[in-house]
Amino acid sequence: MNEDLHRPSFSPAPTRAVLESLRHRLRQWAATEVLAPIADSILHPSHWRIRALGICTLVGHPLFYAIWAFWLPQPYENLFLRIAMALGGAALLAIAAVSKSPPTRAAGIGLFAVFWVTLPWFFTWMYFCNSGNAVWLASMAGMLLVYYQLTDWRLATIGAASGVLAAWLAFAHFGPEVPPLAPELALANSVVLAFCWFMGIILGVSTSNVRREQLNSTLDTMGIMAHELRTPLATMQLIGEALRNEAPAHPGEGGERLEQLAQRVNSLVRNMNHQIDMQMTNARLMRLAAHAERLSAAELVQRAIANYPFRSSRERQCVVVRVYSDFHFIGSERLFLQVMDNLTKNALRSLAAAFSATRPGDLLIEIGAHGTRGRIVFTDNGVGMEPELQARIFQPFFSTDRGTGHGLGLAFCQRVVQAAQGTIRVKSARHHGAVFTVELPVA
Repeated sequence: MNEDLHRPSFSPAPTRAVLESLRHRLRQWAATEVLAPIADSILHPSHWRIRALGICTLVGHPLFYAIWAFWLPQPYENLFLRIAMALGGAALLAIAAVSKSPPTRAAGIGLFAVFWVTLPWFFTWMYFCNSGNAVWLASMAGMLLVYYQLTDWRLATIGAASGVLAAWLAFAHFGPEVPPLAPELALANSVVLAFCWFMGIILGVSTSNVRREQLNSTLDTMGIMAHELRTPLATMQLIGEALRNEAPAHPGEGGERLEQLAQRVNSLVRNMNHQIDMQMTNARLMRLAAHAERLSAAELVQRAIANYPFRSSRERQCVVVRVYSDFHFIGSERLFLQVMDNLTKNALRSLAAAFSATRPGDLLIEIGAHGTRGRIVFTDNGVGMEPELQARIFQPFFSTDRGTGHGLGLAFCQRVVQAAQGTIRVKSARHHGAVFTVELPVA
């Protein structure tokens, strides 16, 4: 792996901590509220849904050109624009990357651009060129409701506002000579379109709330199921203790086998209880504890590694912790121990999937600080991941391990780190390991 993936770097401290905090908050808001939805799929990642939208766009524009130009003539139609819009639908059908799951970053931005041009920009342009008549008033109303169903409501609001503005500016400078809208008609149309826009936002927000409630319900169910596993595990632990107590009564090889079996049962129970603790904490993804305290990064990492249930001594030896300079930050000790557990578990799973014997340093955890920012960096020499996967690994229920992963661990890590005003990011390459960097403000 490249050297920059292994060696943590620290940017110079800003002159004013307040400005740094404000910049960090703005960057975090932009990343989570705007850039992340664009980089991810803006549509349902169904191959057939995207193909259906492509077919509708490709066929619909020529069809409506024929209707509005010949059957029910409208004041303004433009064959060149209709063909250009239809080509956007052809791109959805021809470019395989836009329907790939998970989509690439370029595909997500491409989808956003195609529907921005073919929906808010084009429909607004035609609305102005047709003097806001009844046909294009209805078309604009339908466009707004459709646009909010195609993408996240925040992106739809940004896209609709910018598309309407861009189309109005284009019409003002390059539009055809058409009769202006009468003041009464313009006012009436504005009321209708404002109502449709408002309903689009309400439906988008309510849909997001429904998804959040479904997520909470699913997470609660997972937490209950994990808790219920405690009962059979307690029984297993009692069996292990009974085997251990019985071992002295059977001297020789039989007693040794009973002792080994008891140790193995107790080890399995300990590992399972540890996993249950992790899953129950992950299941609280949407309801993180507000309690916070001043924590030492070095002590936190060392405690997490000391308590981690490694499967073998060889697995434990592959973990190396280097403290360049300790730092303190404000956060929940219990939640950040879970973050360290999740990152350790993911790294060890990636190393196990690499099908090679582990060596000391295959999982390197580095701790350092400079100025007002501190970093905890997890570097592993595992299987790594493709760039398109890196864009989605912090989403709930998205997992690169389709067999056993539930996709909550990294989503939980991100929420905990962001709640502490920090950031978590990944840098990886296929077959060249991964680097997870947790950056936190120094307290």
